[in-house]
Amino acid sequence: MVVVKKSESKKIKYSRILLKLSGEALGNKETGECIDQKRLAFMAERVKKVRSLGVQVGIVLGGGNIFRGLSGQGKGVDRVTGDSMGMLATVINGLAMMNALESVGVPARVMTAQDMPRIAESFVQRKALRHLENGDVVIFAGGTGNPFFSTDSAAALRASEIGASALLKATNVDGIYTADPKKDPKAVKYDSLDYSTALAKRLKVMDSAAFALCMENEIPIVVFDFFDGNALERVVKGGKVGTIVSA
Repeated sequence: MVVVKKSESKKIKYSRILLKLSGEALGNKETGECIDQKRLAFMAERVKKVRSLGVQVGIVLGGGNIFRGLSGQGKGVDRVTGDSMGMLATVINGLAMMNALESVGVPARVMTAQDMPRIAESFVQRKALRHLENGDVVIFAGGTGNPFFSTDSAAALRASEIGASALLKATNVDGIYTADPKKDPKAVKYDSLDYSTALAKRLKVMDSAAFALCMENEIPIVVFDFFDGNALERVVKGGKVGTIVSA
């Protein structure tokens, strides 16, 4: 259990979060490493900080640093097989994240959508809730367990199942823009959006299924730059960080 001062707990806006991290965020293109230990350590320290505030943390990692299902289609791999490979990649990333968290003193568990009991626990909603309430960080791996669904959809699904206060989508830009800000200098940032507008504009920061599921369950989505060292802490405290998508 995490002991939290009352003064700290009063500062928290989102007491239980689902943090969505891309697989690419774990890799280092310069060195060619699929999993970069420095990046893992950076992420683990950020998670440790918000957990110390009393925030219950669930994590969903992508697998794009190792294998992405859609990319396999151009290499002779059919979509179902490719998506299965991608789901297994998220398990590898999840184990790496668990190890990084434990190395900084944060208890963590990996729960998978596929049964692999010698590696990780199978996802059971009630067990996941107990782990979170006990102060463990729970890493949800294996996507939804089904092909044709992205890890964004998996994040929205798990956020709904655990009753998350918010889904925090960590990216390498500081919010949602009208266009890719790295390609279009005229791109304008949204401070806030409603779900319907995000769906209507087909904003690529998350897929439509994920937006729709969060809308149905009234889970706000906060898109922010994870590599801004204090952004995650500011988000859980309700600071004006990134872009918020809500009702």
